[in-house]
Amino acid sequence: MKFVVSLKKTNEFKKVYNHHHSKANRLFIMYSMKNDCEDIRLGISVSKKVGNSVVRHRMTRLVREVLRLNQQNVVKGYDIIIVVRPSAKEFGYKEFESGIIHLLKLHKLWLEN
Repeated sequence: MKFVVSLKKTNEFKKVYNHHHSKANRLFIMYSMKNDCEDIRLGISVSKKVGNSVVRHRMTRLVREVLRLNQQNVVKGYDIIIVVRPSAKEFGYKEFESGIIHLLKLHKLWLEN
């Protein structure tokens, strides 16, 4: 079973954006909102300012992989949107992981073991 369900529709994204609960660091902006189901629903936004389609898809894959490998530490029952900033294309997996974990802690969605 997949850990994360994707947010795909525009109205799903708008609902989370309008909730106005966001935090940011140099690599990402993260929006979160409590949802009615027991899954984490994830939306990833990577604009054309980040790079061409190959670069944007790589950023998306890295974000998904960070969340997949750290799924046991993420609080369930939230919609999360991660917006990748253009400066992120210079970094690799470790920086992505630390940036996403930092934002999850700010949103109080990170469980310490």
